[in-house]
Amino acid sequence: MLWVMIMVIAVVGILTDTYTKNKKIELKRLDKEIQLEKLRLENFDKETEKMKLELDYTKQQLLETKQPYNSLEK
Repeated sequence: MLWVMIMVIAVVGILTDTYTKNKKIELKRLDKEIQLEKLRLENFDKETEKMKLELDYTKQQLLETKQPYNSLEK
């Protein structure tokens, strides 16, 4: 009977250890996913800012090329 109780305790210990390790791995994975999502968001913000700057530059170029034509019409 004592031998059976020792085996049960050992099996429960092994299962608990495995469960704990799996949860730690899952937490690490979730942490990495959060870091990746933060990097994606940063990249999106930078790309958006770059596109805004490019659009402003293009608008400015168009305005500068239109000005001589507008001044001739007046």
